[in-house]
Amino acid sequence: MSQLYLYARWVRIWHWINALLFLTLMYSGASMHFNGAVLLLDFQTAITVHNTAGILLTIGWIGFVIGNLTSTNGRHYHVQLKGFIGRLIAQSLYYGYGIFKNAPHPFHPSAEAKLNTLQQITYIGVMYLLMPLLIISGWAFLFSVYLPETLLGIGSVWVVAMSHLTIAYLLVLFLLVHLYIITTGETVMTNMRAMLTGWHRDSHQETEG
Repeated sequence: MSQLYLYARWVRIWHWINALLFLTLMYSGASMHFNGAVLLLDFQTAITVHNTAGILLTIGWIGFVIGNLTSTNGRHYHVQLKGFIGRLIAQSLYYGYGIFKNAPHPFHPSAEAKLNTLQQITYIGVMYLLMPLLIISGWAFLFSVYLPETLLGIGSVWVVAMSHLTIAYLLVLFLLVHLYIITTGETVMTNMRAMLTGWHRDSHQETEG
């Protein structure tokens, strides 16, 4: 069983803090949406918790972007166009069908590429599209008193609120898929262990080496 150091300490620290903040935002957001439900925060407490977690999430996202720009971690988000469609189809077929037939994984992480093509485009979409939109809509909601009264003839606060909620639902969906993908390593805990220790274990690499 070979081991490859794929996740730098700063990436792991950011990952777990970001996960905690996102779960906090989910809980406090649900508390506001379903105000008065059992086991949820009261409305005013939920607002305070949600706003605080949102500010910290913004800082964390900025740190993530800076980290990718100033370290080698950023190269893992560079999509290689040559063979892109073939790799995307192969990876999609594996997750949708092959994995249930114990087919060999079409991709194996390396120091140069720790993300498969499907992961790359998903994480790029999440971290560089959905997250910025979530943050912008969240800040717009926080300072809604400064928004124009209407946007395209619709109440601006409603537009911002619905945009924020829709993006949040998409990110919750991503989280659920992400939790499932975590379990698809060589063992159920392989991928989780890698994000805790930084070391990815792969018997395939040893066999080929």
